[in-house]
Amino acid sequence: MRTTDFDFDLPDALIAQFPTQERSGSRLLRLDSSNGNIHDQLFRDLPNFLQAGDLLVFNDTRVIKARLHGHKQSGGAVEAMIERVIDQHHALAHVRASRSPKPGSRLLLAEEIEVEIIERQDDLFLLKFLSETPLLDLLEQYGALPLPPYISHDADNTDEERYQTVYAKHLGAVAAPTAGLHFDDVMLALLKQQGIQFAYVTLHVGAGTFQPVRVENIAEHKMHSELYSVPEETVKLIKQTQAAGRKVTAIGTTAMRALESAARSGELVAGMGETDIFITPGYKFKVVEQLLTNFHLPKSTLLMLVSAFAGFNNIRQAYAHAISEKYSFFSYGDAMLLNRLDE
Repeated sequence: MRTTDFDFDLPDALIAQFPTQERSGSRLLRLDSSNGNIHDQLFRDLPNFLQAGDLLVFNDTRVIKARLHGHKQSGGAVEAMIERVIDQHHALAHVRASRSPKPGSRLLLAEEIEVEIIERQDDLFLLKFLSETPLLDLLEQYGALPLPPYISHDADNTDEERYQTVYAKHLGAVAAPTAGLHFDDVMLALLKQQGIQFAYVTLHVGAGTFQPVRVENIAEHKMHSELYSVPEETVKLIKQTQAAGRKVTAIGTTAMRALESAARSGELVAGMGETDIFITPGYKFKVVEQLLTNFHLPKSTLLMLVSAFAGFNNIRQAYAHAISEKYSFFSYGDAMLLNRLDE
């Protein structure tokens, strides 16, 4: 398929710049993949489409304060966007400057943090943080929350709360698993009361999630790599749920990617590692029956994933409907509930 098959025109006014007043205050577009029927709901209606014994799988990654500003030894301004924390003193990062820094040169970030450029790895730089303070502690103290490029304001205290899920646990993401942003403690308690089960995976979302596919033939796209972990307890719960005839719902495309990565052998197995799984139409899903997700960017790998899951034409029609009905798009936008298209 062509990248242009996944393009669409979106009015700027539909790109959500701020979160809803309440986490669960968003709208919910429900798509029946078997017949293409579309239903306009509220996110608070979600419990109506789940049954006791169903399982929700959440991505419990936590967004780090990954953006740092500073300058080079030469005095030129620089911005470092941490992509992955490797250990307490090393990280891979995107570095923006008028001229790319050379290996062996140093940066001073946030007027406090001295950093050495070790080497360049494709579009990323390997950085060594020379402070004795652990890297994650430095980021928490001096870094800024890395809001997506389509959000026009700098992160403030509201964003620091709302651009994290309420169940965020493991530090390492540079972008939020946004489907989970709709859940508040009240909704989670209500679902538990209804007999819905919860399980967790971890996938540290990278900045590549915002990048459009730039080749015309999608088969030529090189997918970015992300760290993931699927615990044994999650595998056990999924198998028990499906053996009992109940549904498993991935909360977000990142949870879906973690599960499908752990099932590449054909059977879901616990484990951790790196994944560059690229899911496009024609892919045969191995794990979940439902997906809760937000609306995704044009020409993005995530739009390709949901098209594979619910059907290319179904997603095109659903997005056209969402635009005509003025749904909010992207990270702070509204949600979709999709069931797997079994052909």
